[in-house]
Amino acid sequence: MAASQANMEKMQFRQSFRNLWHSDLMGTIQADTRYCCFSFFCAPCASYLLRKRALYNDMSRYVCCAGYMPCSGRCGESKCPEFCLATEVFLCFGQSVASTRFLLQDEFNIQTTQCDNCIIGFMVCLQQVACIFSIVAMLVGSEEISEASQLLNCLADLVYCSVCACMQTQHKIEMDKRDGMFGPQPMAVPQFQQMSRIDQQIPPNVGYPPQPAYGQPYGYPPPPQAQGYPPAGYPPPGYPPSR
Repeated sequence: MAASQANMEKMQFRQSFRNLWHSDLMGTIQADTRYCCFSFFCAPCASYLLRKRALYNDMSRYVCCAGYMPCSGRCGESKCPEFCLATEVFLCFGQSVASTRFLLQDEFNIQTTQCDNCIIGFMVCLQQVACIFSIVAMLVGSEEISEASQLLNCLADLVYCSVCACMQTQHKIEMDKRDGMFGPQPMAVPQFQQMSRIDQQIPPNVGYPPQPAYGQPYGYPPPPQAQGYPPAGYPPPGYPPSR
């Protein structure tokens, strides 16, 4: 009961994540075509390698389904983690992909975009509709409904394999980013900044043009001053001094 409550709180907290995947599901095929093909034709192997890489190749940290299922930690994973992981990816492939996804999201505070949610939701709904059609075909015994359910099952399986391949490619690209395989990000050299001190009466104009003097129209050059102003010998001799 406590574990279920903790998982529910974790799912609610996951909605407040602000980071995004380096590549969305629609762009994974173009981002890494070879790995997408590999994860489509050999999905369990890709899931095994990605989970191991998500754990930084430290299998002592392995827990069944990454700790997101009630059976996690109760399957003797500590004794033979490699065998338990292989069993997980072959017998519970969908859950293994989802567990790796949750593991990365919780580590890097990654949210799933609305487009990705629509794709995953369409995959799940199509699986459920195919299951309902199979049940109806079995109860009714109609050949037409049976053929329609078989076609729908094939379509649902194709969408399921395609979406899972894109998800695993998305996980791989994110871990490539984590491991610095994209290279360092170029950074611009910051401009020199001068800080104003408390003992300065007027702070320096950093990043701004000097303001014109009071009474001088903006955008015009200052009026020229006469050379030697005030003139020598001012005031003239014999002028009464001011009091």
